[in-house]
Amino acid sequence: MSLLEVVLRAIAVLLAFLVLPLLVGQTEHKVMAHMQGRLGPMYAGGFHGWAQLVADGVKFVQKEDVIPAAADRWVFKLAPGVALVPYLVAYSVIPLSPSVVGADVDAGLLFVVALAGVGILGTLMAGWASANKYSLLGAMRSAAQLLSYELPIVLTTASVGLAAGTLSLTGIVQQWSPWWLLWQLPGAVVFLVAALAELQRPPFDMPVADSEVVFGAYTEYTGLRFAFFLLAEYAGIVLFSLLFAVLFLAGWRGPFSDHLGWAWTLLKGFVVVLIILWFRMSWPRIREDQLQRLAWVWLVPVAIAQVALTGVVAVVTR
Repeated sequence: MSLLEVVLRAIAVLLAFLVLPLLVGQTEHKVMAHMQGRLGPMYAGGFHGWAQLVADGVKFVQKEDVIPAAADRWVFKLAPGVALVPYLVAYSVIPLSPSVVGADVDAGLLFVVALAGVGILGTLMAGWASANKYSLLGAMRSAAQLLSYELPIVLTTASVGLAAGTLSLTGIVQQWSPWWLLWQLPGAVVFLVAALAELQRPPFDMPVADSEVVFGAYTEYTGLRFAFFLLAEYAGIVLFSLLFAVLFLAGWRGPFSDHLGWAWTLLKGFVVVLIILWFRMSWPRIREDQLQRLAWVWLVPVAIAQVALTGVVAVVTR
């Protein structure tokens, strides 16, 4: 691979990282408005308020950057970057098609799962460095969710890797067969629910419950630093949606995949995004004890059973 190709692929990944999360944010605003029967901002930019997200960005830029006097300043400043950058790096190995991928890594599945777990460190850093008891409580809740829901994600992705016989994301799509839709369905459901909790999305948003901990680890953040945390959340939605499409929905495989494979992956990922947004609009926040019970009593046993089933089938069929 030439230096020019490396640079072009890096620029493409960066553009995807800058554009796709913003599109998800805009979609969330509009889908939420229609599902909940409220107009919301409909005038910025003209048609359907298409520029409202741009207006929100300008608003964040204009806000004062405030750092609490008792905060650990360097950790406080670094936290948004630590929350955001791992998702940018993970984008580089998500294949939209065999030829449209930043870097085709042999252990791409392991690479993405590891980086998705790193992003939560930004939230922990923010809560600890803010010198605010509500921020610290929110960060501890985030840590508890990470420990509980990282295991189901690891187990379900391991099941797919075992079924495909490879940890390469490109190789997984190539080995995919339609009966995976039935065979790996329990793992797919567990993965989606665990991803919601990993992203702290409703109904698993206890770390940012405004009625209990104000806004959790992000309480003391303003301006662009707060916007980076929001961008990290949307970037995580895109990452897990595309990963779900690759692992469970055959990625780029579909009619005319030789030319439109990248479009199929994006379309399948967008459907998963809509499901994630639907959860926010339709399900109330669950309690902390219910959140932990769901993980350890239901998701972990189902994920272990899925791995066991996959192991048996892999041994019998190979």
